[in-house]
Amino acid sequence: MSDRTRSRLADAVPANTRRAYTRQWEQWEQWCAATERTALPATAESLAEYVTAMADDGLSPSTIEQATAAIRTAHRAAGYAGQPDTTAARMILRTARRERSASGRGAKQAPPITVDILRRMIEICDPGTASGLRDRVLLVVGFALMGRRSEIAALRLDDVVETEDGLLITIRQSKTDQDAAGRTVAIPPGQHADTDPVRLVRAWRRLLSEHDITEGPLLRRVDQHQFIHTAGLSGTAINEAVRRLAIRAELPGAETYTAHSLRSGAATAAYRAGAPVSTIARHGPGRHPARSSWATSAPWISGPTTP
Repeated sequence: MSDRTRSRLADAVPANTRRAYTRQWEQWEQWCAATERTALPATAESLAEYVTAMADDGLSPSTIEQATAAIRTAHRAAGYAGQPDTTAARMILRTARRERSASGRGAKQAPPITVDILRRMIEICDPGTASGLRDRVLLVVGFALMGRRSEIAALRLDDVVETEDGLLITIRQSKTDQDAAGRTVAIPPGQHADTDPVRLVRAWRRLLSEHDITEGPLLRRVDQHQFIHTAGLSGTAINEAVRRLAIRAELPGAETYTAHSLRSGAATAAYRAGAPVSTIARHGPGRHPARSSWATSAPWISGPTTP
């Protein structure tokens, strides 16, 4: 197998997944060493005990599922197909999930950012500063796009095109589009200047151009001196920015807001505005790598619920 072929095989797995699986495998090896168990190949009993240990440590079911997936993947890559047997581990996880729910520690969704909340968060972003304008673009584009944090973070300047009807935003790859077929989302202008995605993106581009930035990430790190860096924001940084702005806006439960709050809030606003569920799914990061239409994909953005 050529180096190029091996490289493409490796790149078939998203970088975030590779990092997460590597971290989970390292933690599994450390646990096996501490408990004098064999990491590879592992027994069904060892995996079951590991799931119990993770549950007892208070790890979430999703984290435990990721750990078991990483262990299975490593076994498969090493030629141990079908090992270890995960039957007992899955049963233990099912029990742990019920125990977690009964104790009140079940999964809690980040609260949605409604249109009113979005306006409050926008108000505390000073458009006269680089960071304030950047944050307004992050909030309004994230809300209108209904994107996942990874999709928002991955946007590049040439992915956002201004047309006579608004913006065309290209999502090159998403969680539900691992083959990178891509899709284009149409976003019409907003009714209010402060929350109009077209005007905000235009102003942000103008500011970047003044700093000789005409390509690369759309959303960038801005330091305390308002210096715009070349590095783009990560998905984690998007989350932190939303939480920081929620805290500054003094929202109740501000610490629980995340980038998902933009996604869920926009979907809620669309549903209340009468948009069909199928249309909301098509506009948001669904499984349809097709270009959204102006008439059907986002009528709520320019309607009564416009920010």
